[in-house]
Amino acid sequence: MTFLGIELGSTRIKAVLIDEGAAVLATGSHTWENQLVDGLWSYSLDDAWTGVRHAYAELAADWQARRGTPLTRVDGIGISAMMHGYLAFSADGRQLAPFRTWRNTNTGTAAEALTGALQFTIPLRWSVAHLYQAVLNREAHVPEIAFLTTLAGYVHWKLTGEKVLGVGDASGMFPIDAVTHDWDAARLATAQGLLDEIEQGRAVSGTPQRSGMEIDAQSAPREGEIHTTSSDGGAQATSLLNLAQILPRVLVAGQPAGVLTPEGARLLDPSGALQPGVPFCPPEGDAGTGMVATNAVAPRTGNVSAGTSIFAMIVLERALSKLHPEIDMVTTPAGDPVAMVHCNNGASEIDAWAQVFAQFAAAAGCDVDDGRVFAALFGAALDGEPDGGGLLAYNYLAGEPITGLTEGRPLIVRTPDSRLTLPNLARTLIMSSFATLSLGMRILDDEGVGARALFAHGGVFKTKIVAQRLLAAALDVPVTVGETASEGGAWGMAVLAAYAGCGGDATLGDYLARDVFAGATTSTLAPDPADVAGFRTFLDAYERGLAIQRAAIDATSRPPAEGRIP
Repeated sequence: MTFLGIELGSTRIKAVLIDEGAAVLATGSHTWENQLVDGLWSYSLDDAWTGVRHAYAELAADWQARRGTPLTRVDGIGISAMMHGYLAFSADGRQLAPFRTWRNTNTGTAAEALTGALQFTIPLRWSVAHLYQAVLNREAHVPEIAFLTTLAGYVHWKLTGEKVLGVGDASGMFPIDAVTHDWDAARLATAQGLLDEIEQGRAVSGTPQRSGMEIDAQSAPREGEIHTTSSDGGAQATSLLNLAQILPRVLVAGQPAGVLTPEGARLLDPSGALQPGVPFCPPEGDAGTGMVATNAVAPRTGNVSAGTSIFAMIVLERALSKLHPEIDMVTTPAGDPVAMVHCNNGASEIDAWAQVFAQFAAAAGCDVDDGRVFAALFGAALDGEPDGGGLLAYNYLAGEPITGLTEGRPLIVRTPDSRLTLPNLARTLIMSSFATLSLGMRILDDEGVGARALFAHGGVFKTKIVAQRLLAAALDVPVTVGETASEGGAWGMAVLAAYAGCGGDATLGDYLARDVFAGATTSTLAPDPADVAGFRTFLDAYERGLAIQRAAIDATSRPPAEGRIP
């Protein structure tokens, strides 16, 4: 049996094919980049499909090269992607606004209002925050919204025709009820009330809109639109959005989520080799696939996923004592509560410096591939001074809520007496990618729910030992990395497809322990005391230096684009 996982990450779209024992059979990938569109981070959906098709084509070619036969059918498929963001569609399937990714921080007013009203932390990047901000901004497309989803939900919809979402990905759109594993009905009603109040306020202020009295057979409510009446039977203001109707249907891991349609098969594989009818598991977010890829779905287990963003997740056995703006409350793919520390900025700045060194090598007449550049850069980091020799680096390409920054400015800063060497620079760049995460994890430690150990995955762990050792120092806990660490979420998504296909009555945790990780090869590194002390020295300077970030933002900010609401 074979199972396909496809994940649309921030910089790479990857496809992984596994067998029922989770061994990798074939892989494919495609590199893509986000773009600033009118001041907001976005990806073109056309680029998404180009990347998905290219990644799948590479995988199919890899399969044929290994097996000598074309790939015509698999036994299950799962789609994953970066969580959160804003993808809104009309009743006829038109995209109503450019895809707004998790990286955007323009939703502060909405997130604050929703957090207060729902008594639940709503981060800036959550889908409901993007939606409410669009309503507050009176964006013209809002009345047409009939479907709101994530990137994984969108791709799944186009391949299967099903408007569904795995509970883990759904938990980054709107709060989930821990008992029902569905949208939190009470909070859904509260959020609906906020939307209704806005519409009522516009009606009172004279903003043109239809009233309930104007509705007749020819002007019946559009999909996604409801109308309310007052207690005395008189018409009230129209509510143009019904959250319960525009959100996807929530499913938990193992439930069937549709099959590959003929149209979906052609969309994924234009060659026509792949046959329709393949069952799908629920689409998930990269947080959920990270939990699966690291066997971190049971209480008090935790993992770190490191890529363009970096986040840590701890599966809870009890609720937190209070709201923390820095902590997301999400779920595992099975619906169990998880505390997440999410940092908008991860390894992108390391990638940028690696490209500089690759360009220097080429200019010097040395042809080296990316793998050798990263191996040399990461290898040098182990020879650096424990605190980075007095260097400071900030990896902030985007705003960072944990440190209170609405924008980012990547920086390298040093004092005249610092030691600028390749080892110190490399070590500092890697430590900076873990610094904000370390600050956020203090909150969970204070709550007494921190993990006793962490399992890590992501591309930065492809070079053995280096990032693993420095992450252990940053969080002062043992860090485990497995053989599939660099395969990341696409492998985890393929495992979820396998669970749906052959997991039987086992819980997700039992299935992972029994069928996936029982014989897995892993390595664990405990924190080195010298590394821990050096990182603390670096982090103290990093915190003080945040004032440099704020000054850089003030000094280099651009005025808002014409017509945009600041």
